[in-house]
Amino acid sequence: MKAGSGDQGSPPCFLRFPRPVRVVSGAEAELKCVVLGEPPPIVVWEKGGQQLAASDRLSFPVDGAEHCLLLSGALPTDAGVYVCRARNSAGEAYAAAAVTVLEPPAPEPEPQLAERPLPPPGAGEGPPVFLTGPRSQWVLRGAEVVLECQVGGLPAPTLYWEKDGMALDEVWDSSHFSLEPGRAGAGASLALRILAARLPDSGVYVCHARNAHGHARAGALLQVQQPPESPPEDPDEAPTPVVEPLKCAPKTFWVNEGKHAKFRCYVMGKPEPEIEWHWEGRPLLPDRRRLMYRDRDGGFVLKVLYCQAKDRGLYVCAARNSAGQTLSAVQLHVKEPRLRFSRPLQDVEGREHGIAVLECKVPNSRIPTAWFREDQRLLPCRKYEQIEEGTVRRLIIHRLKADDDGVYLCEMRGRVRTVANVTVKGPILKRLPRKLDVFEGENAVLLVEAREAGVEGRWSRDGEDLPATCQSSSGHMHALVLPGVTREDAGEVTFSLGNSRTTTLLRVKCIKHSPPGPPVLAEMFKGHRNTVLLTWKPPDPTPETAFIYRLERQEVGSEDWVQCFSIEKAGAVEVPGDCVPTEGDYRFRVCTVSEHGRSPHVVFHGSAHLVPTARLVAGLEEVQVYDGEDAVFSLDLSTVIQGTWFLNGEELKSNEPEGQVGPGPLRYRVEQRGLQHRLILQAVRHQDSGALIGFSCPGVQDSAALTIQESPVHILSPQDKVSLTFTTSDRVVLTCELSRVDFPASWYKDGQQVEESESLVVKMDGRKHRLILPEAQVQDSGEFECRTEGVSAFFSVTVQDPPVHIVAPREHVFVHAITSECVMLTCEVDREDAPVHWFKDGQEVEESDFVLLESEGPHHRLVLPSAQPSIGGEFQCVAGDERAYFTVTITDVSSWIVYPSGKVYVAAVRLERVVLTCELCRPWAEVRWTKDGEEVVESPTLLLQKEDTVRRLVLPAVQLEDSGEYLCEIDDESASFTVTVTEPPVRILYPRDEVTLVAVSLECVVLMCELSREDAPVRWYKDGLEVEESEALVLESDGPRRRLVLPAAQPQDGGEFVCDAGDDSAFFTVTVTAPPERIVHPAARSLDLQFRAPGRVELRCEVAPAGSQVRWYKDGLEVEASEALQLGAEGPTRTLTLPHAQPEDAGEYVCETRDEAVTFNVSLAEPPVQFLAPEAAPGPLCVAPGEPVVLSCELSRAGALVFWSHNGKPVQTGEGLELRAEGPRRVLCIWAADLAHAGLYTCQCGAAPGAPSLSFTVQVAEPPLVKLVSELMPLTVHEGDDATFRCEVSPPDADITWLRNGVVITPGPQLETTQNGSSRTLTVRSCRLEDAGTVTARAGGTSTSARLHVRETELLFLRRLQDVRAEEGQDVCLEVETGRVGAAGAVRWVRGGAPLPPDSRLSTAQDGHVFRLFIHSVVLADQGTYGCESHHDRTLARLSVRPKQLRVLRPLEDVTIIEGGNATFQLELSQEGVTGEWARGGVRLQPGPKCQIQAEGPTHHLVLSGLGLADSGCISFTADTLRCAARLTVREAALASLAPPIPPGKKHILVLSELRAEDAGEVRFQAGPAQSVAQLEVEALPLQMRRRPPREKTVLVGRRAVLEVTVSRPGGQVCWLREGAELCPGDKYQLRSHGPTHSLVIHDVRPEDQGTYCCRAGQDSAYTRLLVEGE
Repeated sequence: MKAGSGDQGSPPCFLRFPRPVRVVSGAEAELKCVVLGEPPPIVVWEKGGQQLAASDRLSFPVDGAEHCLLLSGALPTDAGVYVCRARNSAGEAYAAAAVTVLEPPAPEPEPQLAERPLPPPGAGEGPPVFLTGPRSQWVLRGAEVVLECQVGGLPAPTLYWEKDGMALDEVWDSSHFSLEPGRAGAGASLALRILAARLPDSGVYVCHARNAHGHARAGALLQVQQPPESPPEDPDEAPTPVVEPLKCAPKTFWVNEGKHAKFRCYVMGKPEPEIEWHWEGRPLLPDRRRLMYRDRDGGFVLKVLYCQAKDRGLYVCAARNSAGQTLSAVQLHVKEPRLRFSRPLQDVEGREHGIAVLECKVPNSRIPTAWFREDQRLLPCRKYEQIEEGTVRRLIIHRLKADDDGVYLCEMRGRVRTVANVTVKGPILKRLPRKLDVFEGENAVLLVEAREAGVEGRWSRDGEDLPATCQSSSGHMHALVLPGVTREDAGEVTFSLGNSRTTTLLRVKCIKHSPPGPPVLAEMFKGHRNTVLLTWKPPDPTPETAFIYRLERQEVGSEDWVQCFSIEKAGAVEVPGDCVPTEGDYRFRVCTVSEHGRSPHVVFHGSAHLVPTARLVAGLEEVQVYDGEDAVFSLDLSTVIQGTWFLNGEELKSNEPEGQVGPGPLRYRVEQRGLQHRLILQAVRHQDSGALIGFSCPGVQDSAALTIQESPVHILSPQDKVSLTFTTSDRVVLTCELSRVDFPASWYKDGQQVEESESLVVKMDGRKHRLILPEAQVQDSGEFECRTEGVSAFFSVTVQDPPVHIVAPREHVFVHAITSECVMLTCEVDREDAPVHWFKDGQEVEESDFVLLESEGPHHRLVLPSAQPSIGGEFQCVAGDERAYFTVTITDVSSWIVYPSGKVYVAAVRLERVVLTCELCRPWAEVRWTKDGEEVVESPTLLLQKEDTVRRLVLPAVQLEDSGEYLCEIDDESASFTVTVTEPPVRILYPRDEVTLVAVSLECVVLMCELSREDAPVRWYKDGLEVEESEALVLESDGPRRRLVLPAAQPQDGGEFVCDAGDDSAFFTVTVTAPPERIVHPAARSLDLQFRAPGRVELRCEVAPAGSQVRWYKDGLEVEASEALQLGAEGPTRTLTLPHAQPEDAGEYVCETRDEAVTFNVSLAEPPVQFLAPEAAPGPLCVAPGEPVVLSCELSRAGALVFWSHNGKPVQTGEGLELRAEGPRRVLCIWAADLAHAGLYTCQCGAAPGAPSLSFTVQVAEPPLVKLVSELMPLTVHEGDDATFRCEVSPPDADITWLRNGVVITPGPQLETTQNGSSRTLTVRSCRLEDAGTVTARAGGTSTSARLHVRETELLFLRRLQDVRAEEGQDVCLEVETGRVGAAGAVRWVRGGAPLPPDSRLSTAQDGHVFRLFIHSVVLADQGTYGCESHHDRTLARLSVRPKQLRVLRPLEDVTIIEGGNATFQLELSQEGVTGEWARGGVRLQPGPKCQIQAEGPTHHLVLSGLGLADSGCISFTADTLRCAARLTVREAALASLAPPIPPGKKHILVLSELRAEDAGEVRFQAGPAQSVAQLEVEALPLQMRRRPPREKTVLVGRRAVLEVTVSRPGGQVCWLREGAELCPGDKYQLRSHGPTHSLVIHDVRPEDQGTYCCRAGQDSAYTRLLVEGE
């Protein structure tokens, strides 16, 4: 027999870990976890290392894979860490969680301790509870203080006291403190007694109680106050100064107005000194703007908020104790701003629930302002009303409350402020601060002072009452003490006293804690059976707070880390494969987490290959659907894994979102969402009934059947109830569509079946059924139903008459009448038969003797025959959805005046039009107008008008004298009007916009402003300060015009000027600049000047004003003073002087001021021509016959003409003579001298008599004996340098011949020869390599030689090689650029340090400085490190070759054959020579009699012979990363005859699953005397590669290289080879095996280790190319 691979089971794995639980004592605690494993694990719960057993309070419910621990009536002793341990035959796992039991909040202590019963003995232990806490106290200095507390708890708690966070023994002076234990039997008690309390004893005292079950604390505030001083007995006696006079000058402190001033005094002494602050000799008490406190460093602080001018003065900090006193003083100066408030704020008082008004005045009405309450900006709202009236700024605070008490500020631009105190009088005198910031762990103290003593207040936080143990009251004072605050104590704290309340925001600042340290000694061990063991040690040092460890995983190749789980104890954690979602290599890391943060992660070295095992969580179920519906099959797995769906044994393709099963039209869709797999069969038909649906994946196989029923009829539309509205006579059609054609249906209306008639028609058309109302009427409204086979469609039909519209009136009608008058309201509609309803004040009107309703066609009327005041109101005429509104007002005849009903106040300005209006009830009534009791007389300035019921008094242009009280009188009634006439506000007519003026110094500046009134006063301001008239500033007034004149403006007079006319202002910006800097001489802007050179040149100009600065330029560049160029300035004169000007000094000179410039064009005349060299006539020149003669001179000008003469006769070119001109040099050459050439030669400049001349004497005689006096020296130079050879001859005029390598040298650009007296030189310019050789100098019969060596210049790379990545088969070009053009063969190409091998695919090229290497059609073997070398430089680059992408050109196709037949599978790849593996059902196929495997080029064949039903399955071909699969289906052959049936009960089957090698042996069956024996042979599966190493791996020199493979089963033997040679373990190579994983470790990698490595496992092999980079 042949066995298949089996599952060895899986260890327990936690899918959900238990979570920490916090419960109150006595409540129920529950821990839950979900754990899986195969076989199902046994779960136990432990605490403290001991297994827990079920009891009355402890139970362990189990629901499938969910395991719970249920703890009833939790006690403090139940707190701790509980461990859930799961164990089965495959392994063990555990998880832990903490249970915290909290004490319920302690009840408030009752007034009488004796009435509070203590818990009886044996009632149970518990944490400390304060029965009574210490009470806050306010005492005078010298009084005795006792703070006591009483605490309950078992075991008895330990008590101790603290002051301001310090133990009593740490307090600087605690000698007068004593602790007194309380009475026994009444709980633990400890009293703190303070004898003769001193001022430094003030502070917060906290009593701590601690036992084994917890910790509690309660605090109280102690304030020690200075006793009031008694007045002196003699009233005439001067008061004793509070502090001694200062012996030294105080320090000075400046502060801007509106800013804070902070003074700090640090004092030490024993006993601890008492501190007092004084200002100008008077003691200071804390108030709203003066804060006194002690900071965290022990310093005493006085802070003056929003300093004002009145706060300036001497501030003294006086410290005294029994040993003496000391003082420290500072003088405060308040710097006032330039722009000030015209009228500052004043302190105000207001009562609670009343208002407070703050008012100030700014210097200009256009200045914006902002209001603040301390540091909080106030925005306009109902609470804070902000008013601006001209320059007045007003803040009105409505509905005052205690928290409105404080400091208020009005601020204008420049942060200029005015400050005032608002005092709110109410039950609370001293409110809470706006906010209080306290560090976590410190004590928070809040104080409130009430107006009345002994009243009870209420403290709350965020609306919840605070416990009474932290509250204290004494007289007027109420204190809240929160010792050791935490973040939970933060919130809004409120003190309420009756309807009054004050609130503060308590903010708790967290102290920054350092996060815990990371775990140490983290190690990974790869265990057996798809697990990995992780171990680590706790961090060092161990964190002080509770912490846990968080373990995370990361799949290799991914950047995301995912949390695995958290545990509380360090040690060993086993991570099984079931904890990962997909198969892969995983890395792990761990960190420490506490409430203070997280430590850095520690990564475990290496990775582990984990494979999740899939299990069926929710399997397939039989699906029963109706014909035409979609059938959905789904199942849930325990892990994310791919699977295959089957329909009647045929595999469904899942590589596409949708597919079709042939040959029928059945379509399907495959979905996978996480752990769930779904197959959706779309629109199934009845013939698909009975189909078998299967699902298969590694470890899971499941199937279910599909059943299809005949589809019942159902309604396609409408799905919901339909509501329809129609108008009478409309055609109504109701349509109902069924799922089946021609299926009967019935129509019903209001539950009754309808009958067809002319007004109701029923039709059926295929699926659709219709009910038609040709002309709908109102009575046709109702509920219609289309009913068939138990289903119905509903229609709600409403038929309405057409809408009614009101034609008139379209607007609201107001009707005024008097008593007994007839009132008629008329409404017209667009339809005569439309119903109309009348309403009055919302109630429908019914006809009566007092109200008549009339209708006449479309007109409808409501008539009131005799109107009474009670009938007046709002009437409505309602027609359909429209309404007409009428307001009827009935006035009793006893009241004539309808308007105004009260006194009217009219405010107007002079010349404005004023109209006084009085409305009467009757149009014919007469009135009488009076002013101040006298009847008015109509005139052009006073008009009386009458219009219907309205009477008017009109003043067209009111005057100041028109002010007064006007009455409109009729009978005994009158309407009163009070008219007040004022002058109009002053307005500035010109300018309307801000004016900007720019003037020059000493210029007259006039600022003019035109007003709307001539007599209006104005004020002028400059930069916010009012100006005063003086000689430099004149103020003028001319009718409505106002002027400010600056007769001679100066730059300092510039600024912002304001003309303020009270209600309006004009703004001027004046800028005064300095006068222009001008050049007054020379008047011309450009001058041409000529001077002789050399000579003195002076350029001069005069500037105004005299102090103007100038700059000099020559030819566009600024000059600098030097010895050759001098710059001068004297008064208004500026000079530039050239003491010794040369011709090159000629050019364009510019003198430039800030505003003007003058140009001097300077030219220098040249001097007469002179001989420069030789300066004097040379001595006689003696030459031998036949020798050349050269006569040379140099002139001062190159273009000058000269005349040569020989013995007084002119010399012409020819007869062996040559005349040349070389720039300023003039040369006469005699090529071969003879005796006739001897004589006097003269060179004369010009033909004028007396012109300069120079003479030469030439003597021709036989030459003396020539010889070499010195030898040539050998030279070595670099390529491109010059080489100079030098020797001396005798006589000095002897000729010398130069030779190189025996060849006479011809002078030229590269070879230069020179002579200087007896010295001769040969210079070789820019030496080249070919210039090397022997240089010879020959003179007469003697010669000397020397060797010239030329060294080659370094050939360096300017552009170096770059790394190249290419795909297999591409062409690659490597390129470098050198600093010079190198000769052929100057560079050499190498690979891996060795010359390139001969290969037709390799070629090189050179293009000037550029050298290239071409590699055609690269292959994988070409990758490596390439280099380019010269004799002096080297460059390297990496060539990486990616394998050519392998693709399938012709995929595998499904094959279906009859049992016993042959199956052939064939696929074509994009490349030849590819080695692949064939597999069936995941098992690799080996060539054999029934399996033939062939590969022909890119085509691969698989032929399977003699197939049986069991051979059906998935056939796959795998090559590298490519996988292709097809389905093999073997169908059963039709049988010619049937074997006789086997009687039931006589057939016995033994099935052995998951066979192993040890299962081989003899299998025997015995039934009574009958028996049967068979031999079972189990053949081991071939060893295969499951995970291969990378095809290429790169490491650095000196590092370690690790190659790792995973085979199909543990225990398999593998062999490692390098270049075909087997590797043996040693110092260089280390071979490791761990389960199915095998590793090769290469230590200290060197360049020679580069090559191909092979791992061979059975018939399978894996290859890796190792590349070494570095040296």
